[in-house]
Amino acid sequence: MDDGAQAATKIAVDSAIGLNEFFSNRNGADELVSVKRNEGGFVRILGDLNKNEDARASFDTDIIIYKFKRFDADEEKNLPERGVVSGYIMNFRKDFLPVDFSVLHPSAMDYFEGLEVSEKNPVFTRVRGKQVSQSIVRKYTEESAFGEAYVREFTSSHKDYVITWAKSEPYTFEDGGDITADDIKKGLADRQTAIATIKKNQEEWRARSANENSAFSAAANTSSSSDDDFNF
Repeated sequence: MDDGAQAATKIAVDSAIGLNEFFSNRNGADELVSVKRNEGGFVRILGDLNKNEDARASFDTDIIIYKFKRFDADEEKNLPERGVVSGYIMNFRKDFLPVDFSVLHPSAMDYFEGLEVSEKNPVFTRVRGKQVSQSIVRKYTEESAFGEAYVREFTSSHKDYVITWAKSEPYTFEDGGDITADDIKKGLADRQTAIATIKKNQEEWRARSANENSAFSAAANTSSSSDDDFNF
């Protein structure tokens, strides 16, 4: 802390893209949420931070792409025109992890759109990109029966994974290639098993929490001995 930014030891963290996955009941039905995060990895000391400027907050991964969708700019949400690449990346255990990466450059959007990917026509390739963190400020206005409107501002942070490079020639799916159709079938089957395990563990956790809360409420009611009534 006393050295200051210039004299401080510079380090790099080489982590992997992982997922924090859970089921949300926000809309009345369980829905799987998969949030990308950096996890694990190694720490190494850097000599000159400036020489590693391009590598900061970057990612480099193989991906099986099965969908690409283009979105128009949204001025209200301050979002530019963009494309979203959907696919699966693999961790060191070869688990299939579903991810969405953004594409902002027009030629990049044209490239991924031109691949014409689908679930029956996936493309296995390598991509590089940047992890872009930004703060988003949203304003909500409530009109008043008199005087000025009440304006509220909400600030939230958002991290986007933006592809800036793709392998010039995708990998092959042929027998003996980088990955085969059978590899994909097995990966997807294992993925369904992993989802079932996540849901089972969360349901068991909910049941334990409900039982603990019920026991706590019963104990609290037993310890309360007031006969007073409130008349409003």
